[in-house]
Amino acid sequence: MSAFASTTGILGAVIPLTVPLIATGEIGAIGFVAALAISSSLVDVSPFSTGGAIAMANAPEPERRTIYRGLLRFSGAMALAGPLLSWSLLVAPGWL
Repeated sequence: MSAFASTTGILGAVIPLTVPLIATGEIGAIGFVAALAISSSLVDVSPFSTGGAIAMANAPEPERRTIYRGLLRFSGAMALAGPLLSWSLLVAPGWL
């Protein structure tokens, strides 16, 4: 539930900022909002989010550092690659 609330909160803050871009008509609103939704939900497993913190709390003590680093690498990679990939699939083609 926390991941859903976090993603919804980010979307509630970001979508109003996109109105000027969507209003020009050059970017499809559906594809743009879908790309934002995907990008905002990809990092919900970071060790700083509730989902990542729960995963770390349930890990055996000797494995916590490894899991922390893995979650941090994954969320960093998703923060970089996720928006680019979702934009290139949903916004750039212009069919959404």
